[in-house]
Amino acid sequence: MKQLLVIHTGGTISMSQNEANQVTTNDVNPISSQQEISRRYAQIDERIPFNVPSPHMNTEYVSQLKDMIIQAEQDAKYDGYVITHGTDTLEETAFLLDLTLDVSKPIVVTGAMRSSNEIGADGLYNYMSAIRVASNDDAYAKGVMVVFNDEIHTARNVTKTHTSNTDTFKSPSHGPLGMVTKTSVQFFHTPYQQHVYPSINSQLNVPLIKAYMGMPSDVLHYYAERKVDGIVIEALGQGNLPPSALAGIDACLAQNIPIVLVSRSMKGVVAPIYSYEGGGVDLEQRGVIFSNGLNGPKARLKLLVGLSNHLDYDSLTTYFNS
Repeated sequence: MKQLLVIHTGGTISMSQNEANQVTTNDVNPISSQQEISRRYAQIDERIPFNVPSPHMNTEYVSQLKDMIIQAEQDAKYDGYVITHGTDTLEETAFLLDLTLDVSKPIVVTGAMRSSNEIGADGLYNYMSAIRVASNDDAYAKGVMVVFNDEIHTARNVTKTHTSNTDTFKSPSHGPLGMVTKTSVQFFHTPYQQHVYPSINSQLNVPLIKAYMGMPSDVLHYYAERKVDGIVIEALGQGNLPPSALAGIDACLAQNIPIVLVSRSMKGVVAPIYSYEGGGVDLEQRGVIFSNGLNGPKARLKLLVGLSNHLDYDSLTTYFNS
């Protein structure tokens, strides 16, 4: 039987609903009382380094998780890892771990949309599914995975698509990596292996901006004056911006602030296609970096990792094109 390390971090999966229909944090994680069920699939060691709602998560907490897994790997005690987490920032934690951990053993992140005592609570089921995936021999060398509602997703592609539905985590452009049935764990394909950079500098300032019709340059001028470390913009369509934003783009680039472009659309990638003022061709010629299919929050984390590991402009461009 496989030996797994389970790391509980908080979130709805660890909470309960009170009589006023408000979801509140528990001092003791209800999932920890389900050892008898989890032992059907693996031997479990549990750790609770912190207990926070997912909007409270930050890169310092993720660095703690990374260091815990690295230390466990050095001890060579575990066959895989499961992390329970709140859903609001779950995809960001999973992706940041995926960018910075060079571990072939399964690492699975899961959570719940309904707290432990609500009708139809999904936490225990998702948790057991995550344990089953982390215990599966075919789950090796798949990168960090998210297991939710019978589906297995890559950390790179998964995103939360609904505020409250239990079927919220999807990979819009790619579909799930695999599925969990009552009798088996099945994988449909093998994700590509991305380059891992180990450092996370939580002091770097990398803001995320969403473009919109008639977007002015004021916020970009502000970031240029502040000399932030990098900027990610969720651009229009295939990677275009209003002409009114270009003066701000130029001001940031003049300060050697790398700007990474993604699309505000849920599916598809950005590319230098349109050659009008503010189009992708124009932006690329100015020095904007185009990302390869990431959403805004994930591109921000990837830029943070690239800057944390001192990648220059050319290396950042290659990093985002891979």
